[in-house]
Amino acid sequence: MQEQRERVEAVDQLRKPEWLQKKITPAAHAEMEGLLKELNLNTVCQQARCPNITECFRQRQATFLILGRACTRLCSFCSVSKETPLPAEQGEPAAVAEAVCRLKLSHVVITSPTRDDLPDGGARHYAATVVEIRKASPATKIELLIPDLRGDLEALKVVLASEPDILGHNLETVPRLYAIRSGADYQRSLKLLADAHRLRPDLKTKSGLMLGLGEEEDELVAVFEDLVAAGCSYLSLGQYLAPSRQHYPVQRFVEPERFEALKEKALLAGLTHVESAPYVRSSYLAERYLTATPQP
Repeated sequence: MQEQRERVEAVDQLRKPEWLQKKITPAAHAEMEGLLKELNLNTVCQQARCPNITECFRQRQATFLILGRACTRLCSFCSVSKETPLPAEQGEPAAVAEAVCRLKLSHVVITSPTRDDLPDGGARHYAATVVEIRKASPATKIELLIPDLRGDLEALKVVLASEPDILGHNLETVPRLYAIRSGADYQRSLKLLADAHRLRPDLKTKSGLMLGLGEEEDELVAVFEDLVAAGCSYLSLGQYLAPSRQHYPVQRFVEPERFEALKEKALLAGLTHVESAPYVRSSYLAERYLTATPQP
């Protein structure tokens, strides 16, 4: 604990650099928050305290958080609630579909907290959400950002059978730093992506990494290579920002030019499309991945 406090105090001495000064304007969130309240929906934008929330809400964009707001894992970088999860809301898939229609979304990202308390990790709820969106808005591209499902291959098959357009699962960081992902395992996460590609080679898979946690460049390049070997096509790279003093502290504010250099290394490793910048998040500018790369 003493070491953790010393790291926090050291980082507190750092001011956010000029490239990390994006403004959040709560007054601009009223329309989106009204819709979410009416339909009893959650977004990761709100629960994870995303710095892009004002930009996205103004553009009537949101990443929906299904299966409640409470996570069964204790990751030290995440602000999602760690309270006891509630049962899945059976009407939630239809409510998400209605929101997609009312917002006229051409591309939607659906994610969830990790639900180790559910026998299938929430796989059937994900699949039901895809089915409802397809019925209500057939032209909308659907991207799922799923937890590791505890490595359950049958649960993954349920998700894949719903035929999303993109399947995402974030590695988050390099293997050496996996202590911050309580309950997660690097190889299990990598295997999920590899299994998805093996079972559905036509499906684009995607992952994301946070930078500024203490990773080294050679470790990142090794992860890029692992992702390519697992058949992964897409990658997001963004700056980690600690949600509070109680969370894992930022070790470095990564310069924009380094993000560009890492993007080039990821592309050279064989990834098809990479979004890499300080404010990039898994679902930020999500529509670019499919539109920027040729589709079969």
